[in-house]
Amino acid sequence: MKITTFNPKIVTKDAQALVDLFEKLGFEKRHEVTLVDGVNITNYRMSDPDGNKVDISDYENLPQDVMAIRMNVDNFEEAYDLLITNGFKQVKDIVETRSSKTVMMAAPSGFMIDLCLHIK
Repeated sequence: MKITTFNPKIVTKDAQALVDLFEKLGFEKRHEVTLVDGVNITNYRMSDPDGNKVDISDYENLPQDVMAIRMNVDNFEEAYDLLITNGFKQVKDIVETRSSKTVMMAAPSGFMIDLCLHIK
């Protein structure tokens, strides 16, 4: 398994406020995707001129912001099994679209990994 992307992700019920903040910090929206997982989830991929990246996900009905790590891999099943073997728990259903497969995983200590595979 190869990790192809590894960066912070903020899951929030007020994504626009965070997008505005990161734009003031020099980041630009590079990608915007809306998924449906019982609710609408809009994901913003942002980067700055130095190559720093942050993802912001708009998720309604969230009691508080959640910090996670976005981890894109070339083999979803292998990465998923590795996380499970190391005590991670799946906290949401796996979401599959034409272009991606993703699931939120929680570590035993509480931090989150958003495991992703881009389908080409």
